[in-house]
Amino acid sequence: MIWAKTIKWCGEHARLIDQRKLPHEEVYVEVRTAEDMCKAIKNMTIRGAPAIGVAAAYGIALAALNSKNKESLEKKIDVIESARPTAQNLFYAVRRMRKLLKGKDVNASLFVEEALKIHEEDKRLTELLGKNGSKLIKNNSLYMTICNAGALATGGIGTALAVFYKAKEEGKEITVFIPETRPFLQGARLTAWELHQEKIPFFIISDNMAGYFMSKGDVDAVLVGADRIASNGDTANKIGTLTLSILAKYYRIPFYVAAPISTIDMKIKSGDNIPIEYRDKKEVREILGKVIIPDFMAVENPAFDVTPADKITAIITENGVIYPPYKKTLAKFLKMDK
Repeated sequence: MIWAKTIKWCGEHARLIDQRKLPHEEVYVEVRTAEDMCKAIKNMTIRGAPAIGVAAAYGIALAALNSKNKESLEKKIDVIESARPTAQNLFYAVRRMRKLLKGKDVNASLFVEEALKIHEEDKRLTELLGKNGSKLIKNNSLYMTICNAGALATGGIGTALAVFYKAKEEGKEITVFIPETRPFLQGARLTAWELHQEKIPFFIISDNMAGYFMSKGDVDAVLVGADRIASNGDTANKIGTLTLSILAKYYRIPFYVAAPISTIDMKIKSGDNIPIEYRDKKEVREILGKVIIPDFMAVENPAFDVTPADKITAIITENGVIYPPYKKTLAKFLKMDK
C-alpha cells in the first residue's frame, strides 16, 4: 500500500519516503530528531497538509524523547510549528501535542502515543472521506486534479485521490487529467506515480493545457485537495488551483475540494487572512536540478493561491459532503461534529 510508504513510526525514530526523488527512485530517510523532521518538512522531503500534520506530531514525539526538560521541549515545538505557514493540519497537530505539556517533567511516552493516534486517525478519516466523495463520481468519466492529494500527502490513502481510489474499488472506470504542477512537479511526479501504482488511467498535461481540455468538454469535474479552508469556504491549495476553479466556473464544470475537518480553520474569516508561503525562487529557476532561468531574470514563487468559496461546488470531508452557503453550513457542520 502506498500510504504505508509515506511516513512510518519505527519505535524511536520515523521513516519517510523522500518525495523529492520520486518517481525515479524510492529512497527512504530515517528521521531521529525534531530538527531533522523540521528540515524534512521545509525541504519537501514530506509534503501535503495532512502528512505535514502527522510529521509534525512525530517530530514533537522525537523532541520529547530527546528533551531533558519542559522548556527545551517547548522551544523545539515552536521550531516545528514554524516549519511552514499555510498548512492548517500542522497547527492542528501541534495544538494537540501542546496539550500534553503538563507539570515540570516530560512524559515522552504520552507524546509518542498521541502522535500515533493522530496518524491512525488520519488513516481512518481518509478512508471515510474517500467513500463520501466516491458517491459523486460517475462511471466512465474524466476528472482533473492538481498537485498531489493522495497517499503521499496524508497519513492514509489521500484526500482528492482517496475519492478516485474508492470509486475504483466500487467498479467505476475513470480517467484523470494531471497538470504537471510547476514548479515542483507534484502532479507529474507524485500523483502520476500514485495512479500508476493503483492502475488508474491518466494523462499528464502541462499546466497551461487545462483550459483546452475543459473547453472541449473532456472534463466532467475537477477534484482538488486543500491546505487550509477559511470559515467562509475560501480554500488555499497549491498554486494553480485558483486558475482551475475559474475555468471550471466558466465552463460550468463541478469543482470539488476534498479535505479533512482538521483543515478547516474557523478562526479565519476569509481567504484574505490565510498566510501564503513564498518558497525559494530556485524552485522556479530549475527543473529537477537543471537551471532553465538565469539569475539575471526575476522570478517569484508563491506556493499557494486561494480559491473563493463561490467557485467551489462542494467540500468533501470524512463526515460528509458540505454544500454552500459555507458561512452557515461549515459552522453548523463543525458544531454537529463536536
